Amino acid sequence: MLSISTFGPRPPANRRLLSAEDHERNASRFNDFSNSLFSSPSVSMYFNGVYYPNWHIYKGRPPSSLKFDVISHAFYAFAHVKEDGTVFLSDEWADDQMEVDGVKGCLRAFAELKKKYSVLRVVLSVGGGGAASAPFPAAASTNETRERFAQTSKELVMNYGLDGIDIDWEHPSNSQQGADYIRLLATLRAYLPAPQYTLTSAVGCGEWCLQHINLAQAAYYLDLINVMTYDFSGPWVPSTEHHAQLWSPHRPHNQHCQLSCHSAIGYMTSRGVPTHKILLGVPAYGRSFTGSRGVGHSYDGHAGEEGTFEYRDLPRPGAKEYVDDQTGAAFCVGGDGGFVTYDNAQTVRMKAEYVKQSRLAGLFYWTGTGDKEDNQSSLVWNGTPTQGKHQSHEPRSLRPLHIIVRQKLPADYNPVDHLNQIFAHPSTLASIHDTSQALRNYEYDLDEDIAEVVGEQSVSDAESVRNIQNAKQELDELFKRIEDVRDRAVRTEQAITDMTADIKRLDNTKRNLTLSMTALKRLQMLTTAYEQLRGLSKTRQYRECAQLLQAVIQLVAHFKSYRSIDQIATLSRNVADLQRELLEQICEDFEVTFAKSEVAQRRGMLAEGCMVMDALGEHARTRLVNWYCNTQLREYRQVFRNNDEAGSLDNISRRYSWFNRMLKTYDGEHAVLFPPHWRVNEMLANAFCEGTRDDFKGLLQRTMRQKGQSLDVDLLLSCLQETLDFENGLERKFSNESRSSMDTIISREDSGMSFRQAISEAFEPYMSLWVESQDKQLATLIPRYRQQPLGNAEDEFSPQSVIPSSTELFHFYRTALAQCAKLSTGTRLLELSRTFSRYLDAYGQQVLFYFLGEKTSIEDMILILNTADYCYSTCDQLEQKIKSKIDEEHKEKVDLQSQADAFMGIASATVRALVRKVEIDCEQGWREMRNTPWSKLDSVGDQSSYVGELLRHIKERAAEILRYLHKQQYARAFCDNLVDSMVNTYILSIFQCRPVSEVGAEQMLLDSYVLKKGFTELSIINSEDPGAQPPAAFVKRVNQSMAKLDPLLKTLQVRPSPPEALVQAYLIHIADRSDTNFRKILDLKGIRKSEQAALVDLFNAHRQSPSHAQLPLQGALLTPMTLGSGTPSIGSSGSGSSSMGGGVGMGPLAGIGGLGGGGMQGVGSRFLVDPATFASGIMNAARDGVDRFGGNSGPVGAGNVIPAMAAAEGQGQGGVGGEGAGGPAVANLNENLKNIGKFFRRDVGSFGRFGRTGTGLGD
Repeated sequence: MLSISTFGPRPPANRRLLSAEDHERNASRFNDFSNSLFSSPSVSMYFNGVYYPNWHIYKGRPPSSLKFDVISHAFYAFAHVKEDGTVFLSDEWADDQMEVDGVKGCLRAFAELKKKYSVLRVVLSVGGGGAASAPFPAAASTNETRERFAQTSKELVMNYGLDGIDIDWEHPSNSQQGADYIRLLATLRAYLPAPQYTLTSAVGCGEWCLQHINLAQAAYYLDLINVMTYDFSGPWVPSTEHHAQLWSPHRPHNQHCQLSCHSAIGYMTSRGVPTHKILLGVPAYGRSFTGSRGVGHSYDGHAGEEGTFEYRDLPRPGAKEYVDDQTGAAFCVGGDGGFVTYDNAQTVRMKAEYVKQSRLAGLFYWTGTGDKEDNQSSLVWNGTPTQGKHQSHEPRSLRPLHIIVRQKLPADYNPVDHLNQIFAHPSTLASIHDTSQALRNYEYDLDEDIAEVVGEQSVSDAESVRNIQNAKQELDELFKRIEDVRDRAVRTEQAITDMTADIKRLDNTKRNLTLSMTALKRLQMLTTAYEQLRGLSKTRQYRECAQLLQAVIQLVAHFKSYRSIDQIATLSRNVADLQRELLEQICEDFEVTFAKSEVAQRRGMLAEGCMVMDALGEHARTRLVNWYCNTQLREYRQVFRNNDEAGSLDNISRRYSWFNRMLKTYDGEHAVLFPPHWRVNEMLANAFCEGTRDDFKGLLQRTMRQKGQSLDVDLLLSCLQETLDFENGLERKFSNESRSSMDTIISREDSGMSFRQAISEAFEPYMSLWVESQDKQLATLIPRYRQQPLGNAEDEFSPQSVIPSSTELFHFYRTALAQCAKLSTGTRLLELSRTFSRYLDAYGQQVLFYFLGEKTSIEDMILILNTADYCYSTCDQLEQKIKSKIDEEHKEKVDLQSQADAFMGIASATVRALVRKVEIDCEQGWREMRNTPWSKLDSVGDQSSYVGELLRHIKERAAEILRYLHKQQYARAFCDNLVDSMVNTYILSIFQCRPVSEVGAEQMLLDSYVLKKGFTELSIINSEDPGAQPPAAFVKRVNQSMAKLDPLLKTLQVRPSPPEALVQAYLIHIADRSDTNFRKILDLKGIRKSEQAALVDLFNAHRQSPSHAQLPLQGALLTPMTLGSGTPSIGSSGSGSSSMGGGVGMGPLAGIGGLGGGGMQGVGSRFLVDPATFASGIMNAARDGVDRFGGNSGPVGAGNVIPAMAAAEGQGQGGVGGEGAGGPAVANLNENLKNIGKFFRRDVGSFGRFGRTGTGLGD
């Protein structure tokens, strides 16, 4: 390092001033020199990078959600690589096609963001953890694959406008892979040269994952190295520790706690990695340890997604957050996460300071979308010292030194530190003299420029002083003028005020006189109107009274502010008294007239009285209308409320007839009395409905309390129907009129009232009786359906037919639903939907599944399959129909999905039963294979005789079945299940043919190729086109299934001498390290027990080799097989059902899983099953729910379902879901069918599409 004294003494001050040409020449020479001199960074740059995983777009977090104001690099994760070196997008929908931020695909969204943020560099990350890094060793092993890797990577960069590639190989595991990693970086650098493109790599931290990489060489090719300084602890540690601590704590007894960011960076720099190329990793997630409350403690489990919580969800609710200043780590304790360790804003600021102190390149975050949105808590924001403002991304090696010199330096600038940065490497010391001279010349130029500017300034100082003095004098003069103008304005204002004083007084006088005259005139009008109104009221001239009353009321309102004057107050009281007298008088007239039945004679007077009541206001109208309603309904209440016979439910029609007559009376005699806008008839109907509703509530309650008496459901429904008809009649009558409010009786502003459920609300609590009646009817239908034949004998069979009882059942459902929706759309409709669901379960169990047996004809099986499919689709329609009618608060409670899943389970069981038909036909062919002396064959010929027999039976029966399967997905499911069943039976038959010689194994392999060709023809077996080709997807599926035979047969072809050949063949083809499975191969080859020991010892020696360390301990092919003295079987249950377990079975006893082919990996972990044996396992799983409670296992269908059903019906008449002995069995069966249906429904979409089209079973 150099001292500042290197620059030497300053030159004399009397040097000549340099000309402009001299300045320009020196600056140019200095820039050229600085550009050629410095290859190490001369400017302290700081990068902030974030990883964006493409699957986070499905969480609703588009690229635009990142904090680009403080982001320099965005690493898009991930693209994947094939073993041949081809780099491709891992999710083309999300990366290229999905609508994101207004463009197609996330990558184009980032390209648009680059236009907005000029400093942003977007880098495509290739690889990832786990299986995503598995192809790297092969992809980097040859020049050809490395060239293809670089070429396809650059194509992606160019196509999407990206800035570079990030390599995430986790991680080279030997020295050869480490060398290939360096070669791959060199090839990439050649295709992506700097500074145009950025090349980075994500690496782990510590010796265990970096020991095979020459980090100094890697750093030569890389622009940045992203060190993943997190996951120091997790489920793999015995006690809790921080997973991203900056410093190691002082607990030397725990090796995990010694890992830290500081130790990881120390290892990198010790291996020759420049600090300015290192990005320190920050996790935007925390690791959870439940059952623990601190560091160094034991724990009992983990919470969150795979033991982690995103930082945006931390600290957890109910937890308290802490920061460990000693280690630079944050954590929270409490809530549902227990002890959670993570980074927060405070610890990230500590790491950012550490990055600056250690002169690292900056920070990166996994992931940017896991960060919090507010800047105060954001990791990315707090990890940016410049608070969102980044320096240029120009490569450091190209930044000229004059940028440093011309920048504004801080107050505490230390030139020694800057020189140490410039001369950071011994190779630069040779240029010290030239550097010193260039800096000295530049300093001289600056001094001369300063002196020249000072001289020019001193010349102009005198002129400036004079100008300032003149300006002061002018300002003084201006202020004097302003003050003079202000004084004159004040004097003018005073003069104008004196002149207009008399005018203002006159204006006030005029205004007062006008107000007085107006008040006197109104008072006169009020007095006159009052006197006239008194006279008119006495003579009952109500029409004139109404007009005059409105004027009096308006005039009185004008004198409210004069109530303090005695005369005004007296007049106001007189007017109020007169209003009350008019109100009482008119009410008396109505009472007398109606009492004497003189309405017709005095109709005109009463109508005019209503005009007065209208003028008196709303309270007057309310009183008169209430009186009228009570008067008209008095007789009704006396007749129907206090009379048990007249008020009973049997006479409900008399109530409505009585009111209809009353409405006719109103329309014919009383409607002319009241103004139309009063809506008296509607108020009368509302009062009638309220009273009748209260009568019915009391009547129904008394009926239910009387000695346990129950309601007659038919009578209840009849009454309810009449009530609904009556309400609908009222609704239609008043629907086109402007109704009044129920609260204020008359309100022109309110839109009106509704008569829906005005009376029928009283019946709502008793609608459960109707639901129970529907339940009883359905309970009688299910046994009747079970006794009916599946189809009508007179009707011709059709492949698209369904069992008639299913359509009858859903017709009953539609009728009941329509009726209930008219009566109630609340709780009772919800109860009805639950009744529907119970009997859908019963129909599936006791009707469809009951008829499904091994002896069931193919036509009947097709009927069952079509019916199950019909019920499945109709369940969804029924659920949507119920939701469209039920009240909003109950919609989420309506769910028929489990019933639909159960029907799909029955459909899948039917497909397996059809496959069983083919299996039975093939028994003779398999018997012939087992009787063949495979150990005595001395040569390989054409196909064995049993092969032709098998293919003949398979094609004949399959052609018959496929003619009936009109839905393509079921046809494909049948073919897939049939192929898998034949493959599994072939494997089991091989074990039953032991011993098998090498020639016998070769012959079996040849036979398997013939079978495979025959199986591919199943999809076009009924095609009328002679040139039809099997669909490519089905051919691939057959190849995958048949490929399970190859490892076993190829191993059996190897002779036991030399023994190393057999051992190596086993390790290559069978590919596991199980000595038990190896003994099975020896038994299958017929090697004597005495000779097996040496082979097993040799096998044990070879399997310990490091080259075989990655092989599993137990292979999926042989582990399920059990070879005893009897017949070979799967697992420990012999030839019995393996239920939902793994293994290869025969017929309907085959389990799910085991040797089944691929194609179902996307199903998920909930159902760990294999399509190869999935349909046979469906039958076993469904039957298990019966076998465990109903007795011995037997064939699928009636043979083992009937005992369980009989038990369910025989004990306590449990019915649907009853408590008899069969109740748990039926429930277990139904649950199995639901789970199977969910799996089958999800898988049936992946079966592909082929069926009987113009060319047979098309793709």
